[in-house]
Amino acid sequence: MTRYFMLTVLMVLGLVAGCSVTIPTDPDGTLDRARGGVLRVGVSPNPPWTELPGADAEPRGLEADLVRDFAASLDAEVEWTPGGEEALMGALDRDELDLVIGGLTAKSPWSSHAALTYRYTATTGPEGEEELHVMAAPMGENAFLVELERFLLGKELPR
Repeated sequence: MTRYFMLTVLMVLGLVAGCSVTIPTDPDGTLDRARGGVLRVGVSPNPPWTELPGADAEPRGLEADLVRDFAASLDAEVEWTPGGEEALMGALDRDELDLVIGGLTAKSPWSSHAALTYRYTATTGPEGEEELHVMAAPMGENAFLVELERFLLGKELPR
């Protein structure tokens, strides 16, 4: 009986070792699609984090600059989609966007609809409270989220 058990364990271990599972993973392939391709970013106006200067101009602001740098690290072009938070979060949920920015904080009401990054910076809000700033990525796209967080945490920003 113990020989049979040991043989079974060895066979299972051999099968598991032969699997090429990478962790973290993206079920929808967000990171692989963006790398060397296009990073689709929804941007909601919220100065100084994000500003929408006009129809033909690219977004400006602290987060827009961070996104451009992140896209460059992926060798990706940025495709900007301006809009309100609700519309952008819907597009993120429908896999039409890879990222949403707009001065979101860790207290965002969208946390049940999107994967919020770890806070990448902290500021003081208008009433003196600490605001922890985050970005929103698609739920379950963990490889993309880890890559984004790694990039953000590597920046010299107040934490």
